[in-house]
Amino acid sequence: MDVPNRMAHCFVMESPKGRDRNEHPLLSVVVDDDESVRESLPDLLREFGFAARAFSSAEEFLSSGCLDETSCLILDIAMPGMTGPELQQDLKRRGQEIPIIFITGQRDETVRARVLKQGAAGFLLKPFSDTALLAAINTALQAT
Repeated sequence: MDVPNRMAHCFVMESPKGRDRNEHPLLSVVVDDDESVRESLPDLLREFGFAARAFSSAEEFLSSGCLDETSCLILDIAMPGMTGPELQQDLKRRGQEIPIIFITGQRDETVRARVLKQGAAGFLLKPFSDTALLAAINTALQAT
C-alpha cells in the first residue's frame, strides 16, 4: 500500500537532567501520517527532558552513523520503505540490541504478538498517554 503523505522522523534524545550521563543518547524513530502526532511527539519528548534529531526514514537512520549512540527506538509499525518490524529484524541481523517501542493506530494482535516475541520492549496503541509513553521508555531503558 502506497501512502505518499507519510513522513519519517528519528529523534535522538539525550538523557534527561538528573539521569546518569553514562547512559547513551536515546534514539526514537517515529513515522506517522497523522500530522498532530508528528508535531506533538517531539514536544512531549522535550517535556520529558530529551533532545531530539529527525531522520526521514529507517534507511536514513541506518546510514546516519547514529546506531552505536542509540539507546531506544520508538517505531510505528507501518512505514514507507522499510517497516518498523523490518528495521527491528535488520538491527538484530547487525547484532544491535536496541530496545524498541512500537506505536501504531491499528489494533492487530498478530503483529503485536510477533514484534513482542521478537524482542520489542513495548507496544503502544494510538492514542497513548504521556504516562504510557514515558513508562514504556523507562521500561526499555531498564531492559538494557
